[in-house]
Amino acid sequence: MRHRKSFNHLSRTSSHRKAMLSNMATSLILHKRLNTTLAKAKALRSYVEPLITKSKDDSTHSRRVVFSYLQSKEAVTELFRDISQKVANRPGGYTRIFKTGMRLGDNAEMCLIELVDYNETYTSEVRDTKSKTTKRRRGTGGKKKADDTKVSNATTNVPNQTVTPEEEVQA
Repeated sequence: MRHRKSFNHLSRTSSHRKAMLSNMATSLILHKRLNTTLAKAKALRSYVEPLITKSKDDSTHSRRVVFSYLQSKEAVTELFRDISQKVANRPGGYTRIFKTGMRLGDNAEMCLIELVDYNETYTSEVRDTKSKTTKRRRGTGGKKKADDTKVSNATTNVPNQTVTPEEEVQA
């Protein structure tokens, strides 16, 4: 019986599971998002979030503890240098899981797991820059083009010269 056994074994031996979660955590830290199955993502979330919490305290001991889990100097450096600065004020919940549907081969439930503070879609800075840009569409023609050419001729003080839209773009 499995009473009070809290983690998913993922149908793997202990050493295989530890190696897989270590590699997935390293990839998540370096690339900020990862596409995997839902069961692996939930196991990875409980594996990587305590490591991110440890990275808030930048001491030799916490670096060694995190390195014993990740086995990658680049990932430890990235975690303690960049990620810990972004999540310094966050009390937890460093990862987000989006379900993306079923895999074609075996119908496994797939998802995208990502670090919360690195998603540009939800940050306010990117939203502000998108609102400043304007969409440009081609007009349907008619009166509007004729009015635009009259205005452009009036502003340039050239009386009998029409300006085509291509020339306006080049100017």
